Amino acid sequence: MTTHPIIRFSNATFSYNGHEALKDITLDIFEGEFVGVIGPNGSGKTTLLKGLLGLIHPTSGSLQIFDCACEELRCHHRARIGYLPQKERTDPNYPITVWEAAMMGRYGAMGLFKRPQKQDHEIVMESLEAVGMADLKDQAFGQLSGGEQQRVLIARALSQRPDILLLDEPTTGIDAATQRRLRDLICKLHQQFHLTIVFVTHDINLISGIVETLVVLKTRLHAKGPPEEVLTKAVLEPVYGDEVIIAKRDQKPYIIVRDTHNHA
Repeated sequence: MTTHPIIRFSNATFSYNGHEALKDITLDIFEGEFVGVIGPNGSGKTTLLKGLLGLIHPTSGSLQIFDCACEELRCHHRARIGYLPQKERTDPNYPITVWEAAMMGRYGAMGLFKRPQKQDHEIVMESLEAVGMADLKDQAFGQLSGGEQQRVLIARALSQRPDILLLDEPTTGIDAATQRRLRDLICKLHQQFHLTIVFVTHDINLISGIVETLVVLKTRLHAKGPPEEVLTKAVLEPVYGDEVIIAKRDQKPYIIVRDTHNHA
């Protein structure tokens, strides 16, 4: 890991309609780092991602990505950021194939009105192979299971050849076994492509065993560090309340908090 951050929040505050969604955030994320972002509903997790995508800008302080202020992100910089949004219901009759869905990730690199070239086809195929969906490339996207759709959307993001991969609740709405498979896939892709990953989730236990760093938000940054240092009552109770239970499962901490999930 380099000592140079690829993402740098410096006393950054993000506001909606006069309401501070994230306040005075100072946070460095380094090239190749695997970061999990946790916090209760309305804590600013999705706001953090919107800032990284350049959809909102700090009202004070600054955010730099690739040594570029977020409000100055150029197209070639944006193409280096892959994004998997929160899962939404897909129309089963939507007329698009797995291949076409994955190919969408190339348009940022090749230009919206240009035709895919041989290299683009090779990159898309490699991305589908990486997520185990190459054999279903001609299948209708809407006919896939929820877990398969998420794999295709990850392939779409990988087709950009990103340096940074942003994941917004990628395992929500799918069964537990598929969640684990998807988590393991993301871990494998991190190693295979040396990606900087920011994984936002409400499920602490799903990611605590795979990320290098946990970030805890509740409007402000409450903690950043290795999971074993962050997953303590001293850190979690000020964020989630007094009903934090830290148990053991397979000799690892298992965290129980009172929290419900929404898209805040």
